[in-house]
Amino acid sequence: MATNGSHSVIYPVKDIAAAKAVYTALFGEPHTDTPYYVGYRAGEQEIGLNPNAAGLVDGTVYWDVADVDATVKELVAAGATVKQDPTDVGGGTRLALVADAGGTTIGLIGRS
Repeated sequence: MATNGSHSVIYPVKDIAAAKAVYTALFGEPHTDTPYYVGYRAGEQEIGLNPNAAGLVDGTVYWDVADVDATVKELVAAGATVKQDPTDVGGGTRLALVADAGGTTIGLIGRS
């Protein structure tokens, strides 16, 4: 398995409107602004705010992989545990979360 680099950093937020004010001051106007996700671009990096990212303590980096399902299986075989099964989030994009042996969350993002 190889990644194409990091794709997104997702910050869990309790109050998306309050968080949006801070991140808009930092990054400018968001390219996506919905009640369930606010997204910004910082160069080639996606920065997202997610009020539904339960269980995440801090920002999670999502690694860009060719096949999310296959990568999850490979990481589980190597000792990772699944925190969120691969999920279609629209537009052919799939996300998954796994945890390493120490409990650190690893995000995966790819196309289906």
